[in-house]
Amino acid sequence: MTGKAVTRAELIALVAARTKLQRTDAAALLEHMLGLVETALTEGEAVKLARFGNFVTRAKRERVGRNPKTGHEVPITPRRVVTFRPSQILRDRVEKTSSAKKTKRAG
Repeated sequence: MTGKAVTRAELIALVAARTKLQRTDAAALLEHMLGLVETALTEGEAVKLARFGNFVTRAKRERVGRNPKTGHEVPITPRRVVTFRPSQILRDRVEKTSSAKKTKRAG
């Protein structure tokens, strides 16, 4: 995990290395888990992962937006969106890690 974003391939490699699963089995496991999350969200269910966070679908109403180039008003249709709310544990870990990195850079 050296880049700015963790890719699906990197997750598969990490799962395979840490669980001693074959790479194909790790890929199948990840795909199955992501499929379960996707199915739950498309059915309107929340996905709650303890110590990680919650994925929830939210309905957005129709509203008026503006084209930034022309300034013309454009109707934005109602839609459902997925939101993620991290757990307090995850927030604390991210904050602790980012604080430690800032301290290293400053010193």
